Amino acid sequence: MMNALKWLQNWYLENCNGDWEHSYGVKIDTVDNPGWSVKIDLTDTFLEDVPFDMIEEERNEEDWFYCIVRDRVFHGAGGATNLEEVLDCFKNWVSSVERS
Repeated sequence: MMNALKWLQNWYLENCNGDWEHSYGVKIDTVDNPGWSVKIDLTDTFLEDVPFDMIEEERNEEDWFYCIVRDRVFHGAGGATNLEEVLDCFKNWVSSVERS
C-alpha cells in the first residue's frame, strides 16, 4: 500500500496540466500550537463539486486532527504527530470517489 505522501505526490502530478499548477496546488505548513496545516486546491479537479463530510478527531490536546472542504479547498489540520492522518484522510476520500 502506498504511503500518503507518495500518493499525494502522484495526485499532484496527475492534476498538473500546464495550467492548474500555476493557480492552484498543495500547501503543507506548520502552526504554532504546535501542529500542521494542509490546504489542497480542488478547483479544476474532478473533486471540486464532490461532497465531503467533515472529520474531527480529538484524542487529547496533542493528538487531534480535522478535515473539511470549504470553497473548493480541502483543509486539514492536526497535532504535531498527525500530519500523516490528515494526508490519509484526503487520500481515503479521493480513493472513495475515484473517477470511473
